[in-house]
Amino acid sequence: MNAPIAIKAVVIDLDGTLLDTAPDLADAAMAMADELGLPPITLDEVKTYIGNGVSRLVKRVLTRDMEADPAPELFGRALPAFEKHYANWVSRKSRPFPGVVEGLEAFKAMGLHLACITNKAERFTHPLLKDTGLIDYFELILSGDTLPEKKPSPLPLLHACQVFGIEPSELLLIGDSLNDTQAARAAGCHVFCVPYGYNRGRPVTELDLDAVVPSLLEASKLISKA
Repeated sequence: MNAPIAIKAVVIDLDGTLLDTAPDLADAAMAMADELGLPPITLDEVKTYIGNGVSRLVKRVLTRDMEADPAPELFGRALPAFEKHYANWVSRKSRPFPGVVEGLEAFKAMGLHLACITNKAERFTHPLLKDTGLIDYFELILSGDTLPEKKPSPLPLLHACQVFGIEPSELLLIGDSLNDTQAARAAGCHVFCVPYGYNRGRPVTELDLDAVVPSLLEASKLISKA
């Protein structure tokens, strides 16, 4: 990578990049498992299941497998149970990762457009960003159910480019997982990943990306405004 990268907008993933949401997701998963009489699940297990939205997270908790589908009847009972518990606890333990607020302030000071793009449903995204004090940093917030497709589709990133009136090459996505890098590469955007997030238990160094950045604040030092 030839630093600094000249860009006009930064798009940031939510779970595992902006916020450590795993404790609240795990609490909801544990409560759901208990309600359905399933074996208990740990926080570390839940962390490996995050990243493709609530439906897939619930399926992974039910099957303890990344791709398997549970019996439809069981899933039909499990999803509402999880959503009920998660809606109650969505921001109880979730907090910004170190360097997040400082990084957002740095991007803002550079005059960059800022967006949050997540696969989490809007009914959870907005309360989370509001309760953790981050919502006002973003001009645009796209949730998993805002558009017809979500990451790893490039559609949310291309939509952000349209809204900001920029080319994909002028946008940087900062995420924590394979979903993020695949979406960015498909859209033709730059992509950085943080190493502390939820990449299915795999190191982000394995991914096709421009840089691994220890924090959002460190990411701000590798870019300039185009």
